[in-house]
Amino acid sequence: MKSLLLATVALFNSLDPSSVLQTLAYYDLYPEHTPSLQRAMDLLHASSKEEVDVATTALNRASEQLSEYEVHLIERLASHLPNRQLKGYYAKSENEIFACSSDEIDLGMALLLSQLDGKEDAHFQARSYSAMLDLMALQILARLPEEATHIEKIQETNRFIFDQMHFRFPPHSVYAEQIDLYTFLPSVMDNHLGVCLGVTALYLAIAQRIDLPLEIITPPGHIYIRYRDGDKITNIETTARGVNPPSEMYLSVNTRSLTQRPLKEVIGMTHVNQASTYLHAHKYEQAVAAYEKAQPYMPDDALVKELLGYSYLFTGKKEEGEALLRQIEGHIPGEAVVQHGITEDYLAGKVNLEGIQAVFTRVDETRDSILEKQKELQKILNDYPDFREGISQLAVTWIQLNRYKEAIAVLKRYDALDSHNPITSYYLAVLHGERHDFKTCWHYLKQAESITAMRDFSPKALQELRRTLILHCPE
Repeated sequence: MKSLLLATVALFNSLDPSSVLQTLAYYDLYPEHTPSLQRAMDLLHASSKEEVDVATTALNRASEQLSEYEVHLIERLASHLPNRQLKGYYAKSENEIFACSSDEIDLGMALLLSQLDGKEDAHFQARSYSAMLDLMALQILARLPEEATHIEKIQETNRFIFDQMHFRFPPHSVYAEQIDLYTFLPSVMDNHLGVCLGVTALYLAIAQRIDLPLEIITPPGHIYIRYRDGDKITNIETTARGVNPPSEMYLSVNTRSLTQRPLKEVIGMTHVNQASTYLHAHKYEQAVAAYEKAQPYMPDDALVKELLGYSYLFTGKKEEGEALLRQIEGHIPGEAVVQHGITEDYLAGKVNLEGIQAVFTRVDETRDSILEKQKELQKILNDYPDFREGISQLAVTWIQLNRYKEAIAVLKRYDALDSHNPITSYYLAVLHGERHDFKTCWHYLKQAESITAMRDFSPKALQELRRTLILHCPE
């Protein structure tokens, strides 16, 4: 008995004294061990044994269903967290979220209420998941010094989310068909798998609970977060375990600046992700419903208007769809060099709905999938030869098939229609460079540089191509 007691004491002394999870795991095994209870109370700032018991149940036994009493105790345990000062934390319905400004939003509660809307007992389920977010935040705070810096909070949050909890980016083959499953907060928390938006939303919900101010940045098709201290920026790339890549990594030939979003728009973006799944699957009624759910959170977003406009057209609501498209006709996003032109080509009669549907067809990177999309695009272009996005995507299919001669021919076809697209010029420059046709490469490189310069932008990709070209063939 004495040797067993010594062994348990030795085990307790070997624990990380700042780890809530280890302490509660030990307490769960040896509930009569008073020092472990006291340590747990200190780490969690608990005021009673009951609070420690319910935290132990929630964390160590992975209880899927918390009772009303357990949720109440966790909420009491976390009542000192700064997100309790936000009006949105106390919302009980999505309508109450709509009434909040971005500064009043508690993102965790807002996402949960919005994503669980329509489900039985949605408010209690939202509180239950919110309580689990509280426990995550408490575990992070337990490992931080009393006056932790924001950088220390980032480092510890990264460690907790990616090393301790093992949240990961799902394989492409898994998320491509069900991106909403890896975007919505409840499923991200349940499965520990999430796309950029899903894990970023989780990170932001925790950040509000530990007083960590973050900015939300959305390059085209992506989202990440960053911390700003004066002129110093720390990026947090949630698809790569929180690493801090240079900001210029997120720029491209057609992306000249990075857009910062208000917190409230994150809620809308989760529904846009869900809508994209429906759109690619040709489930247009569901796509309309998801875009309409996103719209109140992003009423001025040009992309939401565009995609909802197409979805209306696909469901026979021509008047509503074209009204939305006319609102954004000719619009060039501030962060872009040029627009993609689908809206303009449709309103000018240069493509029909079948053609727009074709460009939204998703490929799975297999040869058969690429060939099928290529066949579909070629059919559309037989009837609508001036449809620019169709030509652009046809060129991409040839590149994917490593058929560069055919890709060049298609890209030149685009350039003959519209010589103001820097992406087309860049591709033509690179492909001609690969074929050692340096004179033509210079021509298209200068064309791309001229286009981007008109928007006060000098892309890194063009700078690097110029340096490489000078080595092989100086002007």
